[in-house]
This record gives sequence, C-alpha cells and structure tokens, in this order.
Amino acid sequence: MARSVQQAAALLLATACTLALLTLQLQPCAGQQQPPSPGYYPSATLRPSSFSEGYRTLWGPQHQTLSPDGRSLTLWMDRSSGSGFKSARAYRNGYFGASVRVQPGYTAGVNTAFYLSNSEQYPGHHDEIDMELLGTIPGEPYTLQTNVYVRGSGDGTIVGREMRFHLWFDPTADFHHYAIIWNPDQILFLVDDVPIRRYERKTEATFPDREMWAYGSIWDASDWATDGGRYRADYRYQPFVSRFADLKIGGCAADAPQGCRPVPASPSGSSAALSPQQEAAMRWAQRNSMVYYYCLDSSRDHALYPEC
Repeated sequence: MARSVQQAAALLLATACTLALLTLQLQPCAGQQQPPSPGYYPSATLRPSSFSEGYRTLWGPQHQTLSPDGRSLTLWMDRSSGSGFKSARAYRNGYFGASVRVQPGYTAGVNTAFYLSNSEQYPGHHDEIDMELLGTIPGEPYTLQTNVYVRGSGDGTIVGREMRFHLWFDPTADFHHYAIIWNPDQILFLVDDVPIRRYERKTEATFPDREMWAYGSIWDASDWATDGGRYRADYRYQPFVSRFADLKIGGCAADAPQGCRPVPASPSGSSAALSPQQEAAMRWAQRNSMVYYYCLDSSRDHALYPEC
C-alpha cells in the first residue's frame, strides 16, 4: 500500500511538471535542489586568462576596476553610464566563459551580460548569443536569460529566441561560471558546467556562423528586463555592481587554420552529441529552473521560428 501511494505521488509530481512546461510562464518543479553531475567539465580544461591577455575595455572605462593581479574585473552602473569589455580577437567557434557575481537588493532594470556578437562588424544585420542576468526587486529571484539572434533578428523588428531560468542558487551570494560553447553543430549554454540549453543547427537561416567577439557588460535595460519593464532601474540604489572573474576562451579564432578543431561539447569529443549524463543534467535544469521558452509562447508568430 505504501509503495502504491509513493508511486502515485511521484506520478502526480511528474504530471504537474509536464503540464508546467506547456504554459507560457513556466513554474520550476519542487524536488532535488541541485542538478545531477553532468560528468563533463569543459571549464576545467581551460586555464583562466588575465584580462589584458584576452580582452579590452570597450566603453565606460571610468566605471570599471581591474584587480591587482589583472584576473578579475568589477563593472558598475550609475545614472551617468554603465561599462563593457570585448575580446581582443574574433572567433568562428569556441568555448567562452566567465565567473560572475551580481549585486543583491533592488537591481530592477539592470542587465549584467556575457555574450558573443558581431554587431560592430555587421551593424543592422548582426548575430548574437546571450547570457544575461536580469536584475530584480527584493524578494524575487534574478532571471538568467539565454538568447540567440541570427543575421539581423536582433535589429529593427526583434525576433528573439529566449529561454529563461530562475537558477537553483543565489547568483548574488558567490561567483558562478556561465559559459557558451558555440560550434558548427550547436550552441550549448552552461552554468557551472551544467548544460541548461542546447540550440541546434537545424537550418542555415537560423544558426549564426559568422565570426564573433566575446563581450561582458552592465547596462540599463529598464524597458524590458524586469517583468517586461514594469520595474525600472532606480538610481537611488546606485551604483549597481557586477564582478567578472575566471575569464576563459578556447577555440578557433577567425584567422585560425581551417584544420582548427572546435571545442568538444561532450566527453566523447563530439561537437554535436551530448553524453547521457549531460542530457540528464540538462533535463533537470529545464524541469526545475526554466520559467520561459519562446517555442511554447502562443503569442509569437511561429512562422518566424521554423526551428520550433
């Protein structure tokens, strides 16, 4: 009898989780509080670089401070400006990671971003791969937004491909490692080496394949970042501070020989397939932490999203 009750309870929980994934605003499911091990830790295969080795200040130099050892960078935003940095080289694929810690308290409207882009090379027709920690109000969690723009879908009429998460930890309490693996077969978004999203190359038109640079920034995204713009940056709480450390880049620079091999997405060395352990960890992250997925948004024009 006890076993039947336990099985029934497990079935009800699984059904509730499945139904949640079919709604527009997804609700994380209760259960295990930490993801299972992905079994593969690509961040451990790359050494962190000093800021001067891999990056350059892009804007707001008066709003950033480099640590004495040159390996971590503090950015802040106030009413006058935010700040940003950019990789010294362009890449055609690779692993791009940074450990980030964001500020607690009222941070609505503040966007702390680590991303790939070629907007300066292709203005008005650019590609972009985003990981953005979107600020919040006290008592509500930060949102991690992942997004992909392809050949101008982030310019003019926006065609975003967002997947959002309320993470299984507090991103203000400590540093956590956020990374993108971008290779010819897929884009993999990782948090502390746990895959949280895979965006596969299904058609040429929906996958970015031109060279990109890595960027980090803090900026005012009040128009949309927190509850669709309901809560805006309040400069009574300035400065808003974000810290970047453990900067890692590995892969094929734009000028690398054609024989340069992409960073593997899995322990098998494949650039496409994930291991069963990675797949299980990703399912856990999406079941327990995902709160929005554009392919399930009935208000979107799905003719614009053939990959769905």
